[in-house]
Amino acid sequence: MRHYISTDYRPKSNKKMPKENSLQKSTKCWILTDGKAGMENQCVALADSLGLIPVNKRISVRTPWSFLPPQLWAMPFSALNDKSDQLEPPWPDILISTGRQTVALALAIKKFSPSTFLIQIQNPTMALNKFDVVIAPKHDRLCAKNVVCTFGALHGVTNERLRNAYKEFAAEYSELPKPLIGVLIGGSNKTFQFTKEKVEQFALMLSEAVNNSGGSLAITPSRRTSKNNFRIIKETLKDVPINIWDGLGKNPYFGILAHADTFVVTGDSVNMVSEAIATKKPVHVYKNFGGSIKFDRFHNELEKLGRTRPFTGKIESWEYEGIDDMTIAANAVKKAWDDYKN
Repeated sequence: MRHYISTDYRPKSNKKMPKENSLQKSTKCWILTDGKAGMENQCVALADSLGLIPVNKRISVRTPWSFLPPQLWAMPFSALNDKSDQLEPPWPDILISTGRQTVALALAIKKFSPSTFLIQIQNPTMALNKFDVVIAPKHDRLCAKNVVCTFGALHGVTNERLRNAYKEFAAEYSELPKPLIGVLIGGSNKTFQFTKEKVEQFALMLSEAVNNSGGSLAITPSRRTSKNNFRIIKETLKDVPINIWDGLGKNPYFGILAHADTFVVTGDSVNMVSEAIATKKPVHVYKNFGGSIKFDRFHNELEKLGRTRPFTGKIESWEYEGIDDMTIAANAVKKAWDDYKN
C-alpha cells in the first residue's frame, strides 16, 4: 500500500515552487476543535511548526448532531449551541481542524470560502479529496495523494520547550532518586477499560519497578483518569519515592517529560505515547487493559521499530532514533500550501 509522505509530494501545476515558503505570521489561521486538550494540542503544535499565530475556535454541538456522522449534517452551523465560539466571516486563510464533530463544519466553511486552505488532522471519515491536506497516523491506513502519514499523533514537544520545563520544574523533580520514572496515566475509553483490577495490577507493577531500579516515580494523571483509580494508585504507592500531581497548581506534564530518565505510559493514549517518544528516552507501554485493531497496529509498529517496549514491571534502558513527525507534517503542508497559492 502506497502512502503519501512529504518527500513524495509533487505540485499539480507546472508553475515553479517559490524559493521561500509563502506562509507568513500574518497568514490568518483558525484552529477548530471541540475543546478536548488532546485534539487542540495537535492543531496548536502544527500551527506553531508552520510559524502561524492561530485563533482558537472551540465548538459545542447540540443533539442530535452530536450523535450523527458528519455525512448527515445537512445544516452544520445549526448544530452549534450557545457555548460555541462564533464561526463567521472574515474566514481564515488556513483552517486546521480535528475531531469528528468538526468535519462537517470545516467543510461548510470551505464551501463559503473556497480560498480557505483546509487541513484535517486524523481520519475525517469523509471523502479525502474534500480536504487540501489530511494528516493521519499510519495505523489509520489512509491512502491518497493529499494524505500525510505520521507514526503517531502531532505534538508540541520540542527541545526548547523541554529545556525550559527542566529549569521550571527543577525543584519538584531534580532531587528524586534516579532513575526517575515518568508515569503518564490515561483511563478508560471506547477500546480500553481501566478497571479496578487493572489499576491495582498497574500500581503494583510500578511499585515493583521502583524497588528493582532503586529509583522514583513522577506521576501525572489525565482528564480520563477516574478519581477512584487515582486514589488506588496513590494508596498503593504511598511507601515508594514519588511525586504525584494532584491537579492543583500548574500542570507539570512537560516538567515530567524533561526530567524523567524513562517512561511508563498507559496504552490508551496515542498522544501520550507519541509525546514520550519525542523525548528519545525509553518508553514502556502498559496496554494490558484493552485495545483494538488500530491501537494494536500502532503499538506493534513502535515495538517493531524499537521505540517502545511493553511494561512488565521492569525498567529497561535502550536507545533509538527519534521520530520527527512534526517536521514531516509541517514540510508537507508547506509544499501543499505553496502549490495551492501558485
